[in-house]
Amino acid sequence: MSKSFETKVVHNSLKQDAEKINSKATPIYQTSAYTFETLEDLEGYFEGKSPYLYTRNGNPNTDELGHAVAQLEGAPAGMASSSGMSAILCGILAAVGNGEHIVAAEDTYGGTYQLLTQELKTFGIEVTLASFDNLEEVEGAIQGNTKLLYSESVTNPFLRVENIKALVDIAERYQLKTMIDNTFATPYLLHPYEEGVDLVVHSATKYIGGHSDVSAGVLVGREELIEKARGKMVALGANLSPFEAWLGQRGLKTLALRMKQQSENADYVAESLRNHTDIKHVYYPAYVSEKGNGAIITIELNERCDMDRFYKSLGWIKIVPSLAGVETTVSYPKGTSHRALTEEQQEKIGINEHVVRISIGIEGAKDILAQLGDAIEASLHEA
Repeated sequence: MSKSFETKVVHNSLKQDAEKINSKATPIYQTSAYTFETLEDLEGYFEGKSPYLYTRNGNPNTDELGHAVAQLEGAPAGMASSSGMSAILCGILAAVGNGEHIVAAEDTYGGTYQLLTQELKTFGIEVTLASFDNLEEVEGAIQGNTKLLYSESVTNPFLRVENIKALVDIAERYQLKTMIDNTFATPYLLHPYEEGVDLVVHSATKYIGGHSDVSAGVLVGREELIEKARGKMVALGANLSPFEAWLGQRGLKTLALRMKQQSENADYVAESLRNHTDIKHVYYPAYVSEKGNGAIITIELNERCDMDRFYKSLGWIKIVPSLAGVETTVSYPKGTSHRALTEEQQEKIGINEHVVRISIGIEGAKDILAQLGDAIEASLHEA
């Protein structure tokens, strides 16, 4: 049957059977929905006979990213979502319901802090913040309606390494679930699920993607909890786009190479900065894993350092309100990641205007150190 140009221009795509095309890389399934030949085929989706209906419900690229991170974490299931925060929210809602309670570490990332202390109230979920350095305080915060212990494997920004085994032991005694944000350590350094944690979350915007060009989150863990979390993601519209999932999966392939180099650079820079006369404190873990200690360093400069001059003198090291790209960057926790905290809350966990979080990149370690040193020196003198 002949077709008009108007019809042909719509129906000109070359549909291929994917099984017959031996593509080295997974194609980008950039589609919002999937087609069905018959109503029987459509009904087959709801009966579990076909995997995809609508991209908010699922997509081969998002499934691939969730599955890949789950495999690296040693977990049976995983899902990808639109951001680290959406993955955290979906994970929490899978584990905790209206009228129930969470005990969370008080030194979490500022965005998580706000979610825990403000937004979860609208879901009827109570949260008690505790110093997870003090296990007695953690146990003392547990109530009859407590369902979840929440923390970070390496905290943001002061890099406290969580005692995951101790938290799992407490959770087992009180029949609680556990959830750990493993963004800073990544599966290259730590595997919280293999230590007994129920849910492990990543801001895949960071080291999973690795190139500062994608916003995504990944949640992995026990199958029944991941299925619940996936349902929350679909209902809340927190799905990840196919292209960003594809970028995340592409970035994931070089995670080991990047983390190895970045961790080695961070070790060198942190050790070199420890005796700097104008740095009050260098925060860098003594031990995360045998593979390294991560690629984030947080420093607190002396009060005599002019912070405006410091930030203006960083040269090729840029000020970025994020982390984990291949380039070395710095952030200002007081004004970005922990901005939502009150002055009192910031002071309690150590945030002040002289605290700088450094995300170490893959450049030459001596070059990174020299540029930071130049900026510190410039902060002491007017131009």
